[in-house]
Formats: sequence, structure tokens, C-alpha cells
Amino acid sequence: MTNLLKRFKNDESGATAIEYGLIAALIGVTIIGAAGLLGDELVTTFTNIDTALSGANTVTP
Repeated sequence: MTNLLKRFKNDESGATAIEYGLIAALIGVTIIGAAGLLGDELVTTFTNIDTALSGANTVTP
């Protein structure tokens, strides 16, 4: 029984998994934040592209 407790005390695999989870969460939050900051700029860019393509696509009879 004491051998089991010693192994449990010295086992660090759970700590490593938690660290990887925290790193993944931090990367996710960063991506979401960057997408939020760039979102309005991207909408404006694609609106300008759509307007330019719509104007170029008109056919005059």
C-alpha cells in the first residue's frame, strides 16, 4: 500500500496534461481575440471586393 502511495505522489503525468490543456486554452483565446479584432477589417475588405466585382460584372446592352 505504501508503494502505491509513493508512486501516486511521484506521478507527474497529470500535471503535464493540465499544462498542455492550459496552453491549448491560451492559444484558443488568442485566436478568438485576433479574429475579433480583425473581423471588422475583413468585413470591410470583402465588402469592397464584392462592390468592385459587382460593378465589373454589369453588362450594358
